[in-house]
Order: sequence, then structure tokens, then C-alpha cells
Amino acid sequence: MKSLTTCVLALAVFSTGCPSATAPEGKHESACVEDCRARAKACDEDACARGCRFVIDRLMEHEGKNVVACMASAKACDDPTWADCAAKVGVHADGGPPAPPPPKNPEDEYDDSSE
Repeated sequence: MKSLTTCVLALAVFSTGCPSATAPEGKHESACVEDCRARAKACDEDACARGCRFVIDRLMEHEGKNVVACMASAKACDDPTWADCAAKVGVHADGGPPAPPPPKNPEDEYDDSSE
């Protein structure tokens, strides 16, 4: 169990993975790479493989085709472009919840008008 945990952590940190920990993702990842190579003209094979590993969470959500469709119209094939495309699909397409309001200024809370 400890070695599986180590593999999972290595996958998360280094995106290198371990065969036993990546078996379910391998099918989705290889389909993404194949689709990317066919459609994303700005990406070479290495960039497709890296990008598909980079957006593995979207692949597991079955959004791979949508991410690759975005990459197919992109002019670059770098990490920021993959991240941008991954953020524009599925339940993440709306940008997520609004940012929280800024903290209150402590000086605004002190009311000295009663003096």
C-alpha cells in the first residue's frame, strides 16, 4: 500500500506515474494523444503527450475531445494554452464561482462619530 501511495504522489508531483497507478488513465491519455496528433496542428507528438498528461483530470471527466478541439484552433501548444483550453470545457467553462469579497478594512469598523 505504501508503494502505491508513493506512486500516486509521484504521479501528482512529477507527472511520471507508475504503471499500476496509471492503468485507468492510460486509455484516456492515449486516445487524447492520438486525437491531438490528428487535429492540433501546432502540437508535435511530444507536446500532445505532455498536454494530455497535463489535463488528465479533464480526460477522466470525459472532456478530452473538447480540450483537443480547443487545442486544434490554438496557435501555440504550451502549458498555458492547454490549461486555458482545459478551463473552458465542461463544468469548468463558466470560470467557477466568483471571487470572495475583499476583507474589510479594520479602520472602517471603528466608528468615532459618537464622540
